[in-house]
Amino acid sequence: MSDEKYSSYDLLDLLCPMHAVLNGTGHVVHAGPTLHKVFDAKPLIGARFLERVELRRPHVADTMEGLRGCHGARLHLRLRDGLRTGMKGVLIALSKDGASLGPPGGAIINLSFGISVVDAVRDFSLNAGDFPATDLTIEMLYLIEAKSAAMEASRKLNLRLQGARIAAEEQAYTDTLTGLKNRRAMDHVLERLMQTEQDFALMHLDLDFFKQVNDTMGHAAGDQVLQDVARRILAETRADDLVARTGGDEFVLIFAGLTGRERLTEIATRLIMRLEEPVLYNGQECRVSGSIGATLSCAYEAPDMARMMADSDLALYAAKARGRGCHVIYEPALRDDAPRCAASARALCPR
Repeated sequence: MSDEKYSSYDLLDLLCPMHAVLNGTGHVVHAGPTLHKVFDAKPLIGARFLERVELRRPHVADTMEGLRGCHGARLHLRLRDGLRTGMKGVLIALSKDGASLGPPGGAIINLSFGISVVDAVRDFSLNAGDFPATDLTIEMLYLIEAKSAAMEASRKLNLRLQGARIAAEEQAYTDTLTGLKNRRAMDHVLERLMQTEQDFALMHLDLDFFKQVNDTMGHAAGDQVLQDVARRILAETRADDLVARTGGDEFVLIFAGLTGRERLTEIATRLIMRLEEPVLYNGQECRVSGSIGATLSCAYEAPDMARMMADSDLALYAAKARGRGCHVIYEPALRDDAPRCAASARALCPR
């Protein structure tokens, strides 16, 4: 064991590196090394303690006598300058006869950062040597760091899983050939529109002469036609509109908020014109057209998804019966003419 002798202040510095020794007027005559680091910008020695630190609880007079009256009590304090870091402390009032560790009538106050320790370590550049050897602060900081690392790893994993889930959901709602939405996505959007009672237009588009392209030029040509058709439809619609490929050469378009027949007619006319532009495949022109049947939810007293799909199909048959390359908006009278329209459409096959 070393025979080196320590002064009382040396012992306090070692055991309580965040202590301050006050004289009878409340001025700091000595402070622990860690407290010096905290007050590095404005030296603490010689300053009145309560001018540098605010005593928040207990509520006592802002005097040395008031402070001495807190002997043994738990103190809640806060730095008055800069970061206003919160601290906890305990004070020992020294006797006035001089037989104590410090100035007669003074006090020794030992401080800690409490729950502010993480911020304090960062703000005041503290390290393990700034805390007593028996203090669990460093172990706690290691645990916090480990927890933060684990939480960050968990967050990144969750982001990857969420990304994978979103990608899987997107794939489940996407037609792989054209990149358009599929029937599942169409059903989802229709159900949402029905539940929210939002007006919309439903358009059923069927390619004309597509079977001839497949039969004469092969399925690769047909696939290119479908991909080109998809791009053209997307170019003529809004980002908020749903465009789905629901079958071989069948497409469904949903226009949320659309209630006007004139606007629907304008869109259908423009789509058909774009579809009739030739598609080049290996230097050869592939020509198709489009027949469109459409209906508006605002035309129904109580819109029903199955009913609207059936009615758009009736309108599509009527469009094909009129010679293809045209569009029809559903009207109740079409139901009476449905058998003839269906027969005419079948007679026009192959498509």
